[in-house]
Amino acid sequence: MARVYLENVWKRFGKVVAVKDLTMEIKDGEFFVLLGPSGCGKTTTLRMIAGLEDISEGNIYIGERLVNDVHPKDRDIAMVFQNYALYPHMSVFDNIAFGLKLRGVPKGDIEKRVAEVAEWLGLKDFLGRRPRELSGGQRQRVALARALVRRPQVFLMDEPLSNLDAKLRTQARGELLRLHKSFPVTTVYVTHDQVEAMTLGDRVAVMHDGVLQQVDTPQMLYFYPANHFVAGFVGTPPMNFLEVDIVVEGQQTYLQHKSVRLPATEDMVDLLRGYNKGKAVLGIRPQDVHLADEVSHVVNPSWVVPCTSDVVEKLGTETYVHFSLDGSKVVGRVSPVRNVIMDSDYKIYLDLTGAHLFDPDVGTRVASGTRPERIESRLRKREEYADLPATGETESSEEDHR
Repeated sequence: MARVYLENVWKRFGKVVAVKDLTMEIKDGEFFVLLGPSGCGKTTTLRMIAGLEDISEGNIYIGERLVNDVHPKDRDIAMVFQNYALYPHMSVFDNIAFGLKLRGVPKGDIEKRVAEVAEWLGLKDFLGRRPRELSGGQRQRVALARALVRRPQVFLMDEPLSNLDAKLRTQARGELLRLHKSFPVTTVYVTHDQVEAMTLGDRVAVMHDGVLQQVDTPQMLYFYPANHFVAGFVGTPPMNFLEVDIVVEGQQTYLQHKSVRLPATEDMVDLLRGYNKGKAVLGIRPQDVHLADEVSHVVNPSWVVPCTSDVVEKLGTETYVHFSLDGSKVVGRVSPVRNVIMDSDYKIYLDLTGAHLFDPDVGTRVASGTRPERIESRLRKREEYADLPATGETESSEEDHR
């Protein structure tokens, strides 16, 4: 196993800059995910670590070794591609063993190592078959086995589950987690699927337009996004955004969206000190928007506002409703047994203790309803209410919520 470190790395394709001044550390034994939309530079970053793309500027280290000019085969890495890249004329055994044969590993050791990994991945009965005789999930496991049998310092995975159907992807994610637990090799995993990223990653790096936006644990990405882009990209349904004016009247600070006036939390007020712009973008997740009559205790009665229901999405275990709030759209989560009638008037509760304010010009987070250092307390409360319906996810006061 080995640490991977990228230092001020740039990649240019002519005049196109694919990766811009990227510095990040992937810890020894960590499952590290590169997440972002198509064209954000995540696959290019993976290929530079692998040595399949030359870097334009900067340095890449694997362990303590600078590998800028080291050939891919000498970097002691194993890569799993999106299309698996299996040899169709070879058996499963020969596909798995191929890399070991090239390295001159003794035949007895090859047979032992292939048997071990095949047993672990459930491929023991398929070693004599050709790839065309396997399902998509089985071919994916063969590609993983071929990488695993190498016992490399680093695994590199480029969207290895994208060709699987939904059920197989869920199963494969579980297999990857068990794989990493049993063989904690440093792993860099590329995906555009946030569910994969949040499920698999010890830490996740979000990229956009070749620029690293935030590196953090899945929980911190969700609860404390660094900027407007991360807030909107991570989370399903996406975060709601409302343009607000910051209005100070005496000792009270309000967030004014059209005719809706919401008192800011104490933490928001403290964090806004020194922020001189009178405008911001309020971000609040659908999980913090409830029907007011489903909340037994509210932190602040002024966070209850009138609205009109629009689209209702019934997903079985949960229901999301698109509300019209003074002409703006806000998605909220309601009880799955609640019958919400379209085009009807309701009152919703906006829990600002979980909200954020973003700079409208550069998009950085400038304040949060609850300070980031209180994350552990907030997560503990979330876990306490995880198995309860929406009516249980309440707090009696803002201080209790913290």
